[in-house]
Amino acid sequence: MFNIIIGQYVPGQSIIHRLDPRVKLISIFIFVIIVFLANNWITYGLVVLFSIIGILLSKVPFRFIYRGLRAIIIIIIFTFILNVLFTKQGDLLISIGWIHIYKGGLIGGLFISIRLLAIIVITTLLTLTTTPIDITDGIEILLGPLKKIKLPIHEFALMMSISLRFIPTLLEETEKIMKAQSARGSDFASGSVKQRIKAIIPLLVPLFVSAFKRAEELAMAMEARGYRGDEGRTRLRVLKWTGKDTALIIIMLMLTVALVVLRT
Repeated sequence: MFNIIIGQYVPGQSIIHRLDPRVKLISIFIFVIIVFLANNWITYGLVVLFSIIGILLSKVPFRFIYRGLRAIIIIIIFTFILNVLFTKQGDLLISIGWIHIYKGGLIGGLFISIRLLAIIVITTLLTLTTTPIDITDGIEILLGPLKKIKLPIHEFALMMSISLRFIPTLLEETEKIMKAQSARGSDFASGSVKQRIKAIIPLLVPLFVSAFKRAEELAMAMEARGYRGDEGRTRLRVLKWTGKDTALIIIMLMLTVALVVLRT
């Protein structure tokens, strides 16, 4: 459970940590769109290079990110196998019984796996290098114009921030419940798939009770501190757009142009 890094924040003073949360959100939005422009080895090489540079600049250890991605790698491998087995394009490479592997399926599976991994890594860097409060402020400012049509932007941003913050908390609570039930004789590691699912079901009731309890405590704490929504609320920290933020936007535009030009 502790290997899942989604929603966790790693304190630091790297250049990625110091970027404005608004430019991080804009850059990630652009990246998730333009990554689908890649369709050959050169363009996917640029995507991988951009992801690696992002990790290096964030100064978050590779080992930490890899540990958090191990559970997701299973899904990526499963997606790769499906593409290899069911895509019938290009030259036939391997034919064993009902298994027919084509060159197009193999390359397509690799490309989709790289695409998924790059998107997950870049989006994960947002939570690893940005505090939940900064994410809330960034989302609220970017969606600020929608307030003119009476949309509850502040409440929406706050809800997303709290959701991200509660992911590691709920995982930690799940770990504690599993250890407590294992000490009482529950077995989560052996048996058939059906038996394992049945063993997990008793976790749900105490987990939901704990989640509702934490939500109630958070609501009471916010009310005790005078929280009344967006009306009349000021910010302790004012976001400032600097030259580093402009440079990142320029880099994202250059990457977009490169992917468009190098497409085949």
